[in-house]
Order: sequence, then structure tokens, then C-alpha cells
Amino acid sequence: MPAPAPYSRLRRLATPAGVMAAVVGAFAYVATVDPNEPGHYPVCPMLRFTGVFCPGCGGLRSAHAFAHGDLAAALGANALAVVGYVVFAAVWLLWTVRASRGRPMRIALAPGYWWGIGAVLVVFSVVRNLPFGSALAP
Repeated sequence: MPAPAPYSRLRRLATPAGVMAAVVGAFAYVATVDPNEPGHYPVCPMLRFTGVFCPGCGGLRSAHAFAHGDLAAALGANALAVVGYVVFAAVWLLWTVRASRGRPMRIALAPGYWWGIGAVLVVFSVVRNLPFGSALAP
């Protein structure tokens, strides 16, 4: 039985292109529907029921400011989200390059890295809820 023919470059790039189209669509929606206006988006359940800012609080306002090119406001709303946008862009670019060359994209992080990411999220959440970390609060 002969080996299957390799996928065309267009087919290999379809998934990364589709993911980017979805992200661009989401950012376009958040850019046009202002999260600073009440009633457009649901309130964060953690903030509503506990009064505590979660790591994602301010993420929509950050995305709105980022989409409008206001990096200072985006960082002020949720600095961790802006870091996430940059990390996503780098990983997506790597994925696209690897897909165009016919190489699979595998991200295999050791458990220590996942624990580290979790620790960063916890520390960010705690600090932004303390008086000295109010600059990180949305």
C-alpha cells in the first residue's frame, strides 16, 4: 500500500488561519461593542459574588483598548491579558511557520511549567486585590 500523499500547503495552513480568523472576529466584536458600557457583557461571577478580582477581570476592557491601539489602557485593565496576547501571537506565528513547512506543532511543557503558570495566575490575583497592588486592579 503506498504512503498517503502529503497535504497541500493550503490545507496545512487552514487550521491556523481559521484560529486567527476566530480571534480577529472576537477582537473585532469587542472593539465595536464597548465593554465599558454597562449591559453589553455579563459581570464576572467571581467579582459579583465575592468582590474579588479574578485573573481575567478587566480582560474585555483590555482587549477593547488593545484593539483600539491604546496599549497603556490595555495594560491598566489587565496586564496579564496583554502578555497573553503577545504569547498567543508568538505561538500562532510558530504554528503557522511549522504548518507551512509540513511539521507538526507540539507544545509539551513539563509539569513544572504548568505549576509556574498557575503560580503566576494566583500571585497576580492576590496582588491585584491587595491595597499595594491596586495598580493591577481593573
